[in-house]
Amino acid sequence: MNVEKINDLNEIFFPNLNWRFHVDSTAFSIGSFGIQWYSLIIVTGIMLAMLYCFPRMKKFGIDSDRAADAVIGGVIGGIIGARAYYVIWNWEEYQGDIKAILNTRNGGLAIYGGIIGALIVGLTICKIRKVKFLPMLDIVSIGFLIGQGVGRWGNYTNQEAFGTNTDSLFAMTGGTIQNTILRMGNPELAWDKAVHPCFLYESAWCLLGFLVLAFLSKRRKYDGQIFLMYLAWYGAERFIVEGLRTDSLMIGNLRVSQLLSALIFLGSAAVQLVMLSKYKRDPEKYILYVRTEESRLLLEERRREKIGISSADAKVSADDEDVSDEFSILGDDDDYEEITDFRETDITENANGETTITEDFKEE
Repeated sequence: MNVEKINDLNEIFFPNLNWRFHVDSTAFSIGSFGIQWYSLIIVTGIMLAMLYCFPRMKKFGIDSDRAADAVIGGVIGGIIGARAYYVIWNWEEYQGDIKAILNTRNGGLAIYGGIIGALIVGLTICKIRKVKFLPMLDIVSIGFLIGQGVGRWGNYTNQEAFGTNTDSLFAMTGGTIQNTILRMGNPELAWDKAVHPCFLYESAWCLLGFLVLAFLSKRRKYDGQIFLMYLAWYGAERFIVEGLRTDSLMIGNLRVSQLLSALIFLGSAAVQLVMLSKYKRDPEKYILYVRTEESRLLLEERRREKIGISSADAKVSADDEDVSDEFSILGDDDDYEEITDFRETDITENANGETTITEDFKEE
């Protein structure tokens, strides 16, 4: 189905749904400096990922205070890596123009570069801060899917990352899309036909993946399993969607991201099969870090610091240690305080002058 020429660059049209939207890529301006929706949406995705991950780090045996440095470093590394990856593969366009290289407000971030940069910087800081790699990778993988699922809508506001012509239900076009196609001069791509909204496909797949991996994270068998699932999940989707796109980074006739996606999917799937086989043979060998004594003591030390108990004050008798073990440090601090409020001590003295001390829990 042919569509009319759209003269307004900010108009986006879904012809099969008869939806029209006017989306200015600039959200607002401060003086002569424009703040782009692309940047705001990327930041929103990162913030939502953090809001999800930080409160749940205890469930993976990780101290969120120590992990915070790694997360912040990972975000910075991810942005630098995403830009560097894109610029390297489009070097002819950016060569000699430092200002253009540093300008990311209008797009030009490659997700695979972002993942690589985030992992290099984040895991380096994990090493320095003594945060366990594999459980950290598990929780941040779920965060990656939130950030990617939300961040892809930045492509929507810029009318980029679209695919080949299609007449599918969610086919879209727009003033900027049509102008881009005309500039490309690709005889196999018609400006007067709608195109695949690849950003939408990837956003939906990533958000669905977030729900799936968040559910499976409660049933993981070994540390690192969720990270491997993330690689397989995203690799499969990107391999398919990348084949539809018209702006792929290329090496000759090969799409770089599609080739990388295939390798990531196959590699992670193979490792998962090997790990599951090993787990079935010897499940006791693969104890989750959150269930180890090291993790328990680390989180207990952090809890004591938060409520102002020094190391000297924390020394107790062997009997007291047995009692304290009743309170799982893996739970929330609020839960711990609520339970200890119910402890009741009863001191009695019999006819012979012997004193008996008993402790019990009140029921309210």
